[in-house]
Amino acid sequence: FKTPIATIDLAVDSIKNPKIIGDTEKVIRYANMIKQENKRMHAQVENVLQISKLEKNQLDLTMDVIDVHELIEEAIIHVELIIADRKGYVNNHFEASLSEIMGSQFHLLNVFTNILDNAIKYSEGEPKIDIYTENAGNNILIKIVDQGIGMSKSVQRKVFNKFYREQTGNIHNVKGHGLGLSYVQSIIDKHHGNIVVESEKGKGSAFIVKLPLI
Repeated sequence: FKTPIATIDLAVDSIKNPKIIGDTEKVIRYANMIKQENKRMHAQVENVLQISKLEKNQLDLTMDVIDVHELIEEAIIHVELIIADRKGYVNNHFEASLSEIMGSQFHLLNVFTNILDNAIKYSEGEPKIDIYTENAGNNILIKIVDQGIGMSKSVQRKVFNKFYREQTGNIHNVKGHGLGLSYVQSIIDKHHGNIVVESEKGKGSAFIVKLPLI
C-alpha cells in the first residue's frame, strides 16, 4: 500500500503548487493519477480479502457453465485501455474447438485479468501479448505469452508464493504486492486445473493454464 499512498501524496502536493493549480491540463493529469492509484488500493484490498478467504476455506465458488474464450475476451476489455495507451497489443489465437468448463465466472475473470495485468506491468515499452488456446485430452490449455523482461529459473520457482516479488533487475519500479499470482494459483487449484510459467530473462514469459472441460 505504500507506493500508491506515496503517489497520491505527491500528486496532491503538486496540485496545491501555485505554479500548477492554474494549469488545467496538469491538474487533470494529477487528478487522474490519484483516481488510478485509489483504484489500485481497492484492488489490493480485494486481493488480500480473497487470499484470506481462500486460506480459511470460506471462499464461495459458485460454479456455472463458462466459455473460456468469452471469458478471456472479457478480461481483455479490462486492460485494453492500458495496452492502447502504451501503444501495445493483445492478439487472440483461439484454436480450441471445445472451450466450455464448469467454473466461477468472477474468480476466473480475476485470474485472466491478473495474468494480463502482470504481462503489462513486466513489459518495457509497448506490451505485446498473444493468447493461444488448444484442446489437450479433456482439457483446454490457455497460453498467455508476453515479450516482457522475463524471469530467471529461480524466480520462476517462487513466483506463485504469497508475497514474493523479485527485488533486483529492471522491475524495481513495478508497483505490486506479490499476492496476485498466489491468488491465481489458488483459484486454478480450486478448479482442478494447474498453471505453470515458462520464461527466460530478457525474452518474456508464458503462463500456461490447464482447465478440465465439461
